[in-house]
Amino acid sequence: MHKIKFGTDGWRAIIGSEYTTENVARVSIAVSEWLQKKYKNPSVVIGHDCRFGGEMFAETAAKIFSFYDIKVKLAKGFVTTPMVSLGVLNEQACLGVVITASHNPPAYNGYKLKGDFGGPLLPADVQEIEDVIPDKCQVDYNSIIIDDLINQNKIIYVDLEDTYCKHAAANFDLELVNKSDMKFAYDAMFGAGMNAVKNLLPSATLLHCDDNPGFLNTAPEPIHRNLIEFSELIKNNKIDCGLATDGDADRIGLYDSMGNFIDSHHLILLLIHYMVKYKGMSGKVVTAFSCSVKVKQICDYYGLEHETVKIGFKHISGKMIKEDILLGGEESGGIATKGHIPERDGIWMGLILFEFMCKSGKSLKQLIEEVYDIVGEFAFERIDLHIDNAKKQDIIKACENDRFKSFGKYKVQRIEKTDGFKFFFDANTWVMIRPSGTEPVLRTYAEANSQDQAFDILAATKAAIL
Repeated sequence: MHKIKFGTDGWRAIIGSEYTTENVARVSIAVSEWLQKKYKNPSVVIGHDCRFGGEMFAETAAKIFSFYDIKVKLAKGFVTTPMVSLGVLNEQACLGVVITASHNPPAYNGYKLKGDFGGPLLPADVQEIEDVIPDKCQVDYNSIIIDDLINQNKIIYVDLEDTYCKHAAANFDLELVNKSDMKFAYDAMFGAGMNAVKNLLPSATLLHCDDNPGFLNTAPEPIHRNLIEFSELIKNNKIDCGLATDGDADRIGLYDSMGNFIDSHHLILLLIHYMVKYKGMSGKVVTAFSCSVKVKQICDYYGLEHETVKIGFKHISGKMIKEDILLGGEESGGIATKGHIPERDGIWMGLILFEFMCKSGKSLKQLIEEVYDIVGEFAFERIDLHIDNAKKQDIIKACENDRFKSFGKYKVQRIEKTDGFKFFFDANTWVMIRPSGTEPVLRTYAEANSQDQAFDILAATKAAIL
């Protein structure tokens, strides 16, 4: 029987190969045993996204939980990951389960775990569950009838989308956004955010907001190469700002009126700037190791504490449930802010930025200029190098032993090794090398004063290490 392992954010596998009802049941047995050990009268909230078989896999999990006398609150229809996390809080449940593979290609599905605080389950708890996943499923879940469980009140349907939309309406001036002269667009990437945004932003121009579990054969990851059609739509229709979210709508992609992709580093800076200067908010900022040095600079400017953590949102959410955190963010588009849940939420971040534009009356470009007035202009680029594992290990060993003193004309001044290897050429310019934990891939990231310089650094780095 296949050994099931949870990665950075849940277990993911190819549908019909390793991702089967049998294996979903095995994971759910481990989760059930963990819940029964940790809580008295445990309850769980379950939701699924738009992927193939979502309802079937969610119902399989529900059957197992019911078999173990765990109360189930089950979402009817597809929902986003943040809806499940918020649902855990509102329903005062012990755990949330999301059947989703997030931004992975359409062949995948997955299983995310959410803690009773409304964010990613902490790594130690995930490990406890993984350690007790049985080799075989001993529960005859095929003989359990969902309708019987509903009639016995063991499964209760909950409207997590309605709860989320009401929560958003209470926190944003949606009337201002919808009646504004500014035009907004949204690309759901065929993901679970589609209905919520139709509800919250009825005036927005919509793309890929219909049900398509094949995602037109494109991974629903909100990065520019997957959003060319959306970029063109924005340019051709004089739209002021475009929001895209991934398959389970916890990651954000954003475009300005010229159809230019705005990376997460700029979004994090914009959010801090708006929340502190315009809304008078405060708190600590926590960002992942691959984020821009400009985040620390804007925090210094506003007198905010800043901390860098390892890559993986679980390291950020762990801080958010214990400390007064204004914002937590990572390079891949996952951002969380104070006043919501300790969870990435692409729609929520988009609403903050749309509201910022409408309240200020300024374009995204003008607001970025306000940020540049504080920290200076910068650019960030990333290239993933597909190399064999032996070569990957050789490069990592060289990094560990500080063998790289320069990359072409770029001389290394200092190195940071929090999670990967960050080589600084000066206070604002650096390259980072980090291996993928699951693939024969080496990730290279660069920050510089301009896009041309960032690409030049990445080219010099590739030449030096390969």
